[in-house]
Amino acid sequence: MFLGEQEQFLSYNGEVLVFHLSKPEHVEGAADKTMNLCVRRMVFNRETKLFVQKSSGAFSMHASHSKIEIVCCSCTTDSRTGIILPCILMKKKKRSNIKYLLLLLHSSNQFEQSFHFKLDYELKEDIRLFAGPSVLWRHANKLFYISSNTSVVQSAPFQLSSVVWAGEIVDEGTVVLGIRTACLPESEDADEFSISDRAIWGTELFGYAIQTQKMLTGTCFMPHAYGRVVSSVYICKNERLKKQLRISLVAITHKNQLIWFQNGLPKGVCELPFKKPCSVKAAVTRSNDLLFIVSFASGNSCVVQRRDSLQVVSKWQKVKSVLVDDFIGSGNEQLLLLFKDDSNTEVLSTFKITDLEEVNYASGINLKHDVPAAEGLRENGLLTVQALEIRLQAGFTSIRELQQHLELKKKVILESCRALINLVEERTHILPKAKEKTFFCKEGLVSLWDDVENPPHSPSKETSLASEVPDHFTEKLWQRVVGDSLVVGVKLTESFSLSLNDVSLSLVMDQDFPSISPIIKCQSKIIKLNEAFSALAVSSCQIEPPPKRMKLDLHSKNDLKVKFPKKPSGVQQGGAKTVIAVTSLSPLLAFHRICCVVLLHAKKRKHGNDGLQESKMITVLCGKVLLSLEDISSRRFSVKMLKDNSYCTGAVEDILAVLAASVRFSFQIASSDCTLTPVNSWLLGEMECTPFKEYHDNIFCHKAGNVYGTVFNWSLKNPFEGVLTVFCRSLTVLFQCLHSLTRVLPPSCNVKLLRCGRKGALTEQLALALEKEMLTLKTSFFSKESRAENSLTWENEAGKKINNAPLASLLDTVEDVQQLRKNFQNEREQSVQSMNQTMNGALYQKMALKIAEAQLRSDMIVWRLS
Repeated sequence: MFLGEQEQFLSYNGEVLVFHLSKPEHVEGAADKTMNLCVRRMVFNRETKLFVQKSSGAFSMHASHSKIEIVCCSCTTDSRTGIILPCILMKKKKRSNIKYLLLLLHSSNQFEQSFHFKLDYELKEDIRLFAGPSVLWRHANKLFYISSNTSVVQSAPFQLSSVVWAGEIVDEGTVVLGIRTACLPESEDADEFSISDRAIWGTELFGYAIQTQKMLTGTCFMPHAYGRVVSSVYICKNERLKKQLRISLVAITHKNQLIWFQNGLPKGVCELPFKKPCSVKAAVTRSNDLLFIVSFASGNSCVVQRRDSLQVVSKWQKVKSVLVDDFIGSGNEQLLLLFKDDSNTEVLSTFKITDLEEVNYASGINLKHDVPAAEGLRENGLLTVQALEIRLQAGFTSIRELQQHLELKKKVILESCRALINLVEERTHILPKAKEKTFFCKEGLVSLWDDVENPPHSPSKETSLASEVPDHFTEKLWQRVVGDSLVVGVKLTESFSLSLNDVSLSLVMDQDFPSISPIIKCQSKIIKLNEAFSALAVSSCQIEPPPKRMKLDLHSKNDLKVKFPKKPSGVQQGGAKTVIAVTSLSPLLAFHRICCVVLLHAKKRKHGNDGLQESKMITVLCGKVLLSLEDISSRRFSVKMLKDNSYCTGAVEDILAVLAASVRFSFQIASSDCTLTPVNSWLLGEMECTPFKEYHDNIFCHKAGNVYGTVFNWSLKNPFEGVLTVFCRSLTVLFQCLHSLTRVLPPSCNVKLLRCGRKGALTEQLALALEKEMLTLKTSFFSKESRAENSLTWENEAGKKINNAPLASLLDTVEDVQQLRKNFQNEREQSVQSMNQTMNGALYQKMALKIAEAQLRSDMIVWRLS
C-alpha cells in the first residue's frame, strides 16, 4: 500500500532503488502503531527489456499518532568505512514535535539508523545530504548542518538567500555554495573591481568550507554579476595547480539559460527549451561526450551536449525522475527517464534508457519523438554507415599508396643527386646496393646507369640472410647517468619481430687497454613503455631459482632458457620497445674519458626436422657512447624530472633510465573492513608524488632524501584490494617507503610481496606445465615399452604355440614337465633382456631434452609461486 506521493527513486551501482512507505497487514485486535519503510532493488533485464525485482527489505518504525514521510534520499560516503551507501532522511511529525531520522541502506537490504535530531520547524528549503553522512538545510536565511560524528545541529555565521551546490572540493573538504547579499570589504588592498561589481549587483556567490569554517571567494567559481540569476550549479572538475583552485562548472539561471564556466570565466551559454529550471546533473557516454541533464519544475527534462559549443540535443515531457548510472552493464553511463503514467500503477513500467548514441531501450512510451526508428530506416542507416566505412578504407589505401610513391620518388631523387654530384666532381659513382636495386625493380623502375650485375655466386645464402636480419634493428641510441649507474638504451624499430627474451646489449670499450678485458659487465633489460610500465630483465645477472635438475645444452648455451609469455600483464600490444644496458659508473670513470661500442645481440630460433631447437646469433652495431668526468660534473646526461602544473615532466629516455636503474617490487594490499583510500592520500601527500604527464597511472616521488626518484604504480582491483608496484634504487629505500606506508594503513590491512605475476595466472600456468611434463614422460616411456613388447612378441612366436596348448596335456610325462620348465625359464630371461634394451644415442638425447625442458618450466613456476 503506497501512501500518496511517498515513492522515491535512487540509482546505486546500476540498480534502481524504489523507496516507499507501507502499513503492515492488519491483524484483528491489534492496534495499527507501526509503519514500514520498504525498498525494492530493481535491475534491468536486457533480454526481456524490462526491470525485474532483485531483492527487497523493510524498516519498521513506531507510528503511534505520528505522520511519517520520506524527505529525500541520496548516495553518500560513510566516514567509518569510506564506502558509498544509499542514505534516506525520514520525518516523524507528532503535533509540534518533529523528529528526523537518517538511515543507511546496506547491501544486505538492512537499514541502519545513523543518527536522529529534533526541530521545532519543518525542513523545506535547500535540503542536502553529503559525506559523513551529514544533513544540510536552510531556514530563515541561515545555514544549518548536522553530521553523524557530532549529532549536534550547528549553524554557519552568515546569512544567505539560497544554496546552489554542496559537495567535496580538493583540500577544502565539504563546501557549500550559496547566494547572499554582497559584503563589501573594509580592507584597502581588496580588489577594486570586485568591490564595484558587488556594489552594483547587490548579491554575490560565495563558498563556505564546513570542516574548516573557511570562506571562499566566489570569483574562482564565476563573476559576481551572475550571483543574482544562478539557481543551481554542478561542478564537473576541481583541482589545485600551484596552490590555486581551478574549477569547471555549469550553472542554470532564472533566465532559462545553461552557462559553462571555466576557472571563473564564462565559456559558453545555451538557451533552455522550458521555463523554471530547477536542477542539473551530468553523464559521460561511451564516446566520452559530456551530457548535462536539466530538470524543470513543470516535469520536463532536456539534455545539453558540450562539444564545440553547448546545444540542446534532446528533450522530454511528463518526466517523473531522471537517474544516471550504468543500468545495462556496458561500462558506461546511461540516462534512465521515468515517465508519469496514471493508467499504469506498476513500478518502473514507463521508462526509457538511452545514451543518445547506440543504447535505446523503452517500455510503455507512446511519444512520437521517443519512438525508435522504423526497421527500414534503421537498415538504411546501417547500409549508409557501411558505405562510409568502405569509402574510408579506400581513402586510407590511397594515402598509403601515395606515401609509398613519395618514398620511392625521394629515393630516386637522392640517388640522382649523388650521381650528378659525382659526375660534376669527376668521381666514379658507386652503384646502389643490391637491396636498393631489388626495391627499384619491384617498383618497375629501370636503372639509367651502366651497372654490371653481380655474379650469382650464392643467391640463396644472401636471400636467406636478408629474410632473417631486418634492414634496421635500431631507431635511436641514448645514454643517461642515474646515481652510480650508467644507462645505455637502444630503441627498437617497429619491424623488429624476434622474441624479446632473446635480445640483449653489450658494451665494449673502444680503447685498447692490454691489462683489462674490453667487455664491460652489465645487465640487460627489455622495457615496454605504455600506460603501464613493465620491465623484463634478460641478463645472466638476474635472480633465478636454485637449480633442481641438470640443464642440458646441445647447440647453444641458452637453448633451454625458460620461455615466459612475451606480453607481460598490463602491457598493450604495440608499445615502444627499448633494450637497455645498466652498468656501474665508477669503474668507467677511472679512465677519465671512455668510448664504448654498443652491440645488440638477438637470437633467431627454429625447430629442425629432428625436433631439436636450433638457433643463430645475430649481432648488430648500434653506435658509440662517449663519457667523461666533465660530462658528469656538468650533469650533461643526468635525469631531469621537473614539476609542471601538478605533473612530472621528463623525456621518455629519462623515465626509462629511472626504471632501468631501479629494482621492481610488487605488493598486494588487502583490507577486510576499510577501503584503501589512505594509500592514494599517502602517495600524493606525504610522499609528494606527481603523476607523469603521459602516463598518469605512474607517479614520481619528489620528496627530499633517499626516497627521491622512486616510482610508484597504485592499481585498485576493488575498494578493498590493490597492488602497489615500487621502482626503487635499493632495499633501504624500499624499507623506508614500507615503513612510512604502514603508519597510515589501518591495522587490519595485509601487505604481501608478489614475486612475479598474479597467483591465479601462475597457478594456471603451473597446471599446464605439469600436464605437459606428464605427457612428455608418458610419451617417452610408452615408445620404449612398446618396442620392448614387440621384441618380446617377435622372439617368442614359437613359444606361443606351446603356451596355447592345454596345460593338462603338457604334464603327462617327466620330459614334458622339464620342457615346460625350460620354456618358462627362456621367457623369463628374454623378458628381462627386453626391458634392458639399449637405445640409439640421438633418440635418447632428444627424449632427455624434452623431459628437461618440461621439468625446468614447472620448477620455475613453482619457485615464482612460493
